[in-house]
Amino acid sequence: MLASGRGGLVSTVIENLLARKQKLVEELEKAQVVQDRDRIEHQLEQINTALDFLDRPGSRDGQ
Repeated sequence: MLASGRGGLVSTVIENLLARKQKLVEELEKAQVVQDRDRIEHQLEQINTALDFLDRPGSRDGQ
């Protein structure tokens, strides 16, 4: 992959993570079993960590 295409790849990854996050938030609103809520909250924490990492300065080319 070309270096100039990396920013587009990061954007795609971020978009996918945000879409997954939205789906999990919707699932969390419906979840009634504690174990399901815990699993969803754990996945949301992982997504937030990944988003924080990808949003750091220097994580994208040219920034």
